[in-house]
Amino acid sequence: MPVKVDIYDVTLRDGAQGPGIKFSAEDQVKIVQELDGFGVDFIEGGQPNSNPKAAELFARVRDIELRHTKLAAFGSTRHAKSLVEDDANLNALLAAKTDVVTIFAKSSPSHVKHVLRTTLDQNLAIIDESIEYLRKHRRRVFVDAEHFFDAYAEDAAYALAVLERSADAGAEVLILCDTNGGRLPHEVSATISAVKTRLPNSRLGIHTHNDSGCAVANSLAAVTCGALHVQGTFNGYGERTGNANLSTIIPNLQLKMGLEVVSPHQLSNLTRLSHMKAELANMAPRDADPFVGRDAFTHKAGMHADAVHKLKESYEHIVPESVGNRTRITVSEVSGRASLLQKAAELGLELDREDPDTRSILARIKELESQGYEFEGADASLELLMRKAKGTYRKFFTVLGYHVTVTQHAQERMAVSEATVKLQLPDGTLMHTVSEGEGPVDALNNAFRKAVEEWYPELHDVHLEDYKVRILNAQAATRAKTRVLIESSDIEQSWSTVGVSENIISASYEALVDSIEYKLLKSRGHTA
Repeated sequence: MPVKVDIYDVTLRDGAQGPGIKFSAEDQVKIVQELDGFGVDFIEGGQPNSNPKAAELFARVRDIELRHTKLAAFGSTRHAKSLVEDDANLNALLAAKTDVVTIFAKSSPSHVKHVLRTTLDQNLAIIDESIEYLRKHRRRVFVDAEHFFDAYAEDAAYALAVLERSADAGAEVLILCDTNGGRLPHEVSATISAVKTRLPNSRLGIHTHNDSGCAVANSLAAVTCGALHVQGTFNGYGERTGNANLSTIIPNLQLKMGLEVVSPHQLSNLTRLSHMKAELANMAPRDADPFVGRDAFTHKAGMHADAVHKLKESYEHIVPESVGNRTRITVSEVSGRASLLQKAAELGLELDREDPDTRSILARIKELESQGYEFEGADASLELLMRKAKGTYRKFFTVLGYHVTVTQHAQERMAVSEATVKLQLPDGTLMHTVSEGEGPVDALNNAFRKAVEEWYPELHDVHLEDYKVRILNAQAATRAKTRVLIESSDIEQSWSTVGVSENIISASYEALVDSIEYKLLKSRGHTA
């Protein structure tokens, strides 16, 4: 049987301290439920003594039946000047009514003297008493040895004494923390090995930060040396440069190191979980992230795409579906016919290698990319381009013209945007509509919707999810060319479209029309 490694998620505490991240009470409950379904062993809910939202979470989760995970309350050892029975933090941890309590303890002599402002012996007594008090109230106690790797470098004997006293007092897991995130893998390995030699019967954990860019590597090194409890956050969210990224650690532990973390079925939900976490954190998923990123198994160069088509492992280190991801082939100016044929198949189109249409499509893509178009992230526009070249494109409306104005009166701070659209529907009906919006693109979108939604009611379900603008040649100043990428979605799928022009409104118009046409193509078919 593979060795089991426990995963302890700290997203709701450390992750929530990341720049720009804020979870609502509802978000927190959803995260707990999703992590439970994924098979995470422990979830740190935060500090009930200092965070009312954490206290609310503990109360709400008590009414939820968790299938696998255990919620942990987090806090410090007792205050140096208080008794355990009177310590507000320890009693708040008990009031959270979690089976597991994680307390952090000082392991660095300099921190004990200058932060806690107490003696080294008194710090050991504080750790003893805090653990024993929680144990007396039937709590499972985990100890985060704060700044442990720095402490070990400063005074190895004292750092080890902190762990020994914690274990003797009844701590179930001793977590060694690289709190400043500055240690390298060889340092982590040497320290963990020394601790394992000194405390061979203790269960060790690892908690790393990414300030040196080594949080994942340090976590894996710790497991290699005997740690069986790994703390981190999905997507690596956290203070400063973030925490160890569980989205990377978990598949490495399970698929590369042969350890037991979650079931294969649960692992196949990793990409979805990562993106869900990003959505709740109001952060865009990082396309380049290992395992779960959109580009993790994307092949652009023609030679690579051709090799993957013949032998997938030639350029893919795992089966993408094992983590819920998939192979993507992108076409670009460096692509050959092999890439184009595979991409067409992915989009449900049949192209023949020797067909003149295939050559013309590839030539057209290269021509457009030389003008600034980028189809790697705009599959919907690419499919429309291919269908137009193959003659399988269905026209749902004909735009006769549009007009956008932005009016700002001298004495007013708010500008008024207005768009007019004139188009013809398939039965010959002319639609001439006008709408206002928060900005010119919003006004244009509203005018289009007003013109076509009565004829195509399925467009009611379409929402613009993201709008990206890229200046392609900034040196041209106000004459610079602009690329606009629009991400749209309905209740079933999402898609992206692209437009390029020296005029940002024209680029937006192009991407917007592609978005509407793609939705209609999928809902109504490409033949009349």
